[in-house]
Amino acid sequence: MIYSVVPRELADELYPKLLAYYENDDNVTVIVDRRKFDRRSRGQRSDAGVPNGAAQRRVVRDRRRARVPGDMPPLARVGS
Repeated sequence: MIYSVVPRELADELYPKLLAYYENDDNVTVIVDRRKFDRRSRGQRSDAGVPNGAAQRRVVRDRRRARVPGDMPPLARVGS
């Protein structure tokens, strides 16, 4: 499912056009953004219940798989 999100300021102009354009595409849904503000931009975090300082000690870890130790074997030469 693909959502085509139209900003509220442009909804009057773009929503009917995009709705008509994607009319026959069942994989696309055109919606108007109804949010009044961006929750992430207020600088508040959901640290309720977390002791002071615990949020600062949090460690972001690399989620990639660890490399296997050792060296790669030499590549065979073409034509040998």
